[in-house]
Formats: sequence, C-alpha cells, structure tokens
Amino acid sequence: MTDFLHRLPEFAAHHPLLIAAFVGLLLALVFTEAARLFRGYKELTPAALTQLINRENALVIDLSPLADFEKGHIPGARHVLMSQFDPEHKDLAKARDLPVVLTCRSGTTAGNAARRLVKAGFTRVHTLGGGNAAWAQADLPMAKGRS
Repeated sequence: MTDFLHRLPEFAAHHPLLIAAFVGLLLALVFTEAARLFRGYKELTPAALTQLINRENALVIDLSPLADFEKGHIPGARHVLMSQFDPEHKDLAKARDLPVVLTCRSGTTAGNAARRLVKAGFTRVHTLGGGNAAWAQADLPMAKGRS
C-alpha cells in the first residue's frame, strides 16, 4: 500500500487527463447521490410498492397517456393526465397524509409530478422506479381498460 501511495504523485504527473476525468466522475457521482437524498421523495421497486399498497393502502396515481393506461396499469391505480395533474386538487388534498405513489410509462413524468407534490407539502411521496414497464417486467398483475 505504501508503494502505491509513493507512486501516486508520479502517476498523477504523467496522466493529468485521467486524474481530471476521475475527479470529474467522482464529483458527478457525489452530486447525483446528494440530490437523490434531498429531493423529498423515494423511488420504490415493484416489490416495495406491493408492500406499501398492502400494508398502508397507498394511493397510486398513473400519469401515463390514456391509451397506455388502458393497455395496462397497476390494479387500483387512478388515472390522471399530466396536463391535469394538480397537487392542490381537493381529492388529492384529502390524501395528504397517505402514501402517494406516482407512476407513468417509464418513470420520468412521475418524477416531475413528485417534485410538485413535495413542493405542495406532501410528505409521503413515492415514485415507481422504471414506471409501469418495471411493474410488467416484474411479472406483476396488470389491469386493462379504464378501471
């Protein structure tokens, strides 16, 4: 180990681009993880979502386009178009103390909506990592139609 530490300055002097790339990647990783920790909502796996639904009766909101929702969604999920998503809506405000899980086709839209819920004062906000695609890939049941 001491030999490594003695040769490190020599390596750094001969390979400044590698050192700069390493430091850049390390800073990007630290920044990304810090942002994930402080964003105010948690990302769930399909298994963790199943537990949350079963144990705490979580409200699942699907933000997928209507055609995708009708092709397949998490059983019991309520459909809301992202263009009509309003954290201040009276029905959603009633669920302020419940765990709220947002999902969409791939998980990207749900993250944007989750940030809006956190900003509106919701404390138990979650997203499904990978969206409905991850749910289907986990071979969990999918409901079809507008139910």
